[in-house]
Amino acid sequence: MASKLQKIGLLVAGAGLGVVISVSYNVLAEKEGAAAPLPVDELRAFSTVFGLIKQTYVEPVDDKKLINEAIKGMVSGLDPHSSYLDADAFKELQTNTQGEFGGLGIEVNMEDGLVKVISPIEDTPAYRAGIKSGDFIVKIDDSQVQGLTLNEAVAKMRGKIGTNVILTVFRKGENKPLIITLKRAVIKVQSVKSKLAEPGYGYIRITQFQERTTEDLAKAIETLYRENKTPLRGIVLDLRNDPGGLLNSAVGVSAAFLPKDALVVYTEGRTPDAKIRLTAAREHYQRDSKEDYFKITPKEVKTVPMVVLVNGGSASASEIVAGALQDHKRALVVGTQTFGKGSVQTILPIDSKTAVKLTTARYFTPGGRSIQAKGITPDVEVEEAILNGKEDNGLRVREADLGRHLDNPEDKAKKIEPELKGKGETSPTKQNASGAADETAPRELVSKSDYQLRQAFSILKVQQLLLNRASQPASK
Repeated sequence: MASKLQKIGLLVAGAGLGVVISVSYNVLAEKEGAAAPLPVDELRAFSTVFGLIKQTYVEPVDDKKLINEAIKGMVSGLDPHSSYLDADAFKELQTNTQGEFGGLGIEVNMEDGLVKVISPIEDTPAYRAGIKSGDFIVKIDDSQVQGLTLNEAVAKMRGKIGTNVILTVFRKGENKPLIITLKRAVIKVQSVKSKLAEPGYGYIRITQFQERTTEDLAKAIETLYRENKTPLRGIVLDLRNDPGGLLNSAVGVSAAFLPKDALVVYTEGRTPDAKIRLTAAREHYQRDSKEDYFKITPKEVKTVPMVVLVNGGSASASEIVAGALQDHKRALVVGTQTFGKGSVQTILPIDSKTAVKLTTARYFTPGGRSIQAKGITPDVEVEEAILNGKEDNGLRVREADLGRHLDNPEDKAKKIEPELKGKGETSPTKQNASGAADETAPRELVSKSDYQLRQAFSILKVQQLLLNRASQPASK
């Protein structure tokens, strides 16, 4: 019986395919559920349909296949992020945490029977080929996507390294489908990239939250301070098009810039296990016996002026970091509204090979804001680039655009943590981009044609100017 078994679950903090973090999870029968009568009529209908298929379907169907398909439909009908994981899907989900896998480099979800691109992963075949957020993949080689599950579609895009796959893509603003040929490759995602943009100002890009992200971030910060030789005057943390990843890595990244034990995120769900509070404490982001990763980082990194860059491709773990730094008034969030994935998925193993990925809770920022279907509103809104006088034809998709998405609980009843009530989200100041260049090709880490990034550094310099003025004594 499920109520008597203790399972090991995996907590997901990513959009689309996502990645995972191991946690202990008890599968307990709800008392209210145990007391409720079974839906006899519905179970009778299920049994009748099962029998009709066995007796009259045009070809014989294996019992196991029918049951598996019924489970898939039952779970996938709940919300866009819950699903049944067969042996291949379960293995793939576990593999993705390592930061290296074969494929095209696309974070995807299923919408109305089609594969919808959430975000291409930087420096991958999909990114270099110009795949955009919001694209619909309708055909993979000669196979129509309609009728396939998300796992089946992903399996078709995976294959032998070096072989080609042809994607047929619908894109808003295009009169006909795009035919894009990509070569499969081993996807090695370098989750942390950094550069001293100019004397005194550091740039850190996080492409995905993986197992080594927190440790690599600590090394990047130490390197920036060492190269600059004096304390930095500002840091830009770039989370654009970062689809999320490991929850403990999101906590670790936040902890790099927040005071010890500051609240980073909390979750609310129906079971006691779904209610957790994660702070900027070592035990919440580092699970090995090594010295604290941030022992090597200068103490000034906790107070240096910061800007966090976000856009509609910043999801889940990225939104947790942006929301925590915004609520604690630690950084200005710049860019456009984020994706809005504020739900927790737990991987509950059924046996050694299969599992169910089930939405079990919602995320809340330290100030009590739910990310779900709303995302993080930037303090300064800076639109993304306009390419050669034309708007980017990618249709930016967000959580609220997905079918069956969870509602935001704040729409029904406001939840505010008293310690930070009233802090965080503000009405954005709007700025518009113009004359920026296309960057679908592998881009320079700190590009002069990146309009949003240029604005981020300008904002940092204004912050530094205001700090300098505030620290000067008043003239007589």
